Order: sequence, then C-alpha cells, then structure tokens
Amino acid sequence: MRPRFQNFEELVRQNKQELWEDELKINPIEQRLDKTETSQDSDKMDSVSR
Repeated sequence: MRPRFQNFEELVRQNKQELWEDELKINPIEQRLDKTETSQDSDKMDSVSR
C-alpha cells in the first residue's frame, strides 16, 4: 500500500518502476501467446494443404 502523502517526483518514480515491473511480467506472456498463435496457424496451414 502506498503512503498517503508523497511528493510528485516520488509518485512519478514509483509509477515508472511499477510500469517497468509490469512490462517485465507481460513480455514473456506476450511471447508465449505469439508462439502459440504461430503454432496454431502453422497447424491450420498443414491441415489445409493435405
């Protein structure tokens, strides 16, 4: 939980840090999704070409 009072610079710094941490969590998830979609697309193409 955040302290009740913070100055603007502290809030900006904290928000940037939180965004960076979120990005680090999201990137691997996006990569797995892209890999899954690519794999599914490839499977669809294989079934169509048969």
